[in-house]
Amino acid sequence: MSRADATKDRILQAATDEFAAHGIAGARVDRIARAAAANKNLIYVYFSSKDQLFDTVFDAHVTHGLDTVPFTPDDLPGYAGRLFDYCQQHPEVIRLATWHRMERGDSHDRDPAVAAPTRDAKLEALAAVQKKDGIGDGFTPTALLTLVLSLALAWNPSNPTGIPTSTTEAESTGDRRRSIIKAVRRLL
Repeated sequence: MSRADATKDRILQAATDEFAAHGIAGARVDRIARAAAANKNLIYVYFSSKDQLFDTVFDAHVTHGLDTVPFTPDDLPGYAGRLFDYCQQHPEVIRLATWHRMERGDSHDRDPAVAAPTRDAKLEALAAVQKKDGIGDGFTPTALLTLVLSLALAWNPSNPTGIPTSTTEAESTGDRRRSIIKAVRRLL
């Protein structure tokens, strides 16, 4: 790995931590540079702007990261469990996605083709399974995928409706995973 590549990697890691903690508006390039042990100007040389740096981090962790979880429309409970596992191992993914949605919403003019092909492919595959097997046929593909994703991410710390675990109700991560899978099965 070249020195420039190593520097970019450090910058991306520092930016991931900074954006996950503070969002786009709250992130500071000088903190990213300090955490990466890099010159602040290099960030602008490599990424042009703080927004472009966020987009690079977002694509690496959210867009491409979530694509590593195999979508199985014929096994939505298994998909929900794997998505839960991935997000437990990579909590920054949901924080970055939450910041993106809060600060950019649907109005940001990023290339919609970045996420749309993946989403559209999932919806088409889900529609085909619904038609063939009648799985979850009481819902549109969009509604069904939204519900499955919501269940899979229910215990994420950034979920505003999540109920904290009390000391009298100690649920393990495995208990939560099993609950998600069971809920998706019942949904179908």
